[in-house]
Amino acid sequence: MDTLSNTTTSTRTLAIVLDDVKQLTKVGLSFSVVFSSVAGYLLGAEFIDWTTLLMLAVGGFCLVGASNTFNQIIERDLDAKMKRTKNRPIPAGRFSPKAAFWLATCMTIGGVGILYVINPITAMFGAISIFLYTCAYTPLKTLTPLSVFVGAFPGAIPFMLGWVAATGEFGIEPGTLFMIQFFWQFPHFWAIGWMLDDDYKDAGFKMLPTGKKDRSTAFQCIIYTIWLIIVSVFPVLKMTGGLYILPATAIIVGLLGLTMLFFAIRLYQKRDNTSARALMLASVSYITLLQIVYVVDKFLH
Repeated sequence: MDTLSNTTTSTRTLAIVLDDVKQLTKVGLSFSVVFSSVAGYLLGAEFIDWTTLLMLAVGGFCLVGASNTFNQIIERDLDAKMKRTKNRPIPAGRFSPKAAFWLATCMTIGGVGILYVINPITAMFGAISIFLYTCAYTPLKTLTPLSVFVGAFPGAIPFMLGWVAATGEFGIEPGTLFMIQFFWQFPHFWAIGWMLDDDYKDAGFKMLPTGKKDRSTAFQCIIYTIWLIIVSVFPVLKMTGGLYILPATAIIVGLLGLTMLFFAIRLYQKRDNTSARALMLASVSYITLLQIVYVVDKFLH
C-alpha cells in the first residue's frame, strides 16, 4: 500500500512540475510561433528537408520557451500583483527562480545550438530574438509604451526565420515576411493591452500607446492594420524577389485584412473590452490564415 501511495504521489508531483513547465514556457504561444517559422520555411524551401524542418521547430520552440521563462523570472514580483498572473509557477512559489533560470538557460543553449546546425544566420537571428525580448522589451514594459515597438522586432522574427533556415540567406523575401508580422503585432498587442489595462496598471506596465483606452489608441490600431494589409498584398506586384502571390491570393488576403480592419474600426467606435477582444481574436485568425494562404499559394504556382 505504501509503495502504491508513493507511486501515486510521485506521479502527481511530476504532473504538477510538467504543468508548471508548460506555464513557464507558454506552450500554446510557443507552438503558434513555431507554426509561423514552419510556414516561413515552406515558403522559402525549394524542397522540404524534414530533418531541417524538425530542427527548426524544436530549436524555435526552445528559444520561445526560454524567452517566456526569462520573462517570468524578471517579472515575478509584478506577476504577483496581477490577478491574471499571480498563480504562475514562480510568484505562487511552486517553481524557484533559480530552477527556472537553469531551465531557460538550457533551452537557450539548446535552441541556438540546434539552429546553428541548420545554418549560422538562423542561429544569429534566433539569438537576437531572445536577447531583444529578454533584455529590451521586458524591462521597458514598466517604463514606456514604446516597449510594444521594441517587442515587435523579436516578435516579427519567427516568420522570416523559417525562410532564412530554408535558404541560408537574408534578403527582400524574409524582410517582407518580417514586415508583415511586425505591423501585425501593434493592433494585436494593443487589443490585449486594452482588455487587460486595469491588470497591467496594477503591475505598472505601460502597454497602450497613449496610456489610455481612448480614441487615439484605437485610431493607431486602425493605422497599423492598414499598413499590415498593404504589406501583406504587396508581393502580388512581383517586387519582392522569390516571394510572390497570385492575384486571387492577394484578393483573399485583402479580404482577410479588411475583416480585421472592420474590428479595428469598431474598437474606435465603441472603445470597450468586447470590441478589443474581437479585434484580438480577428488578429490571431488573420496571421494564421494569411500564413496558410501564402503556403497554399506557393504550391499553386
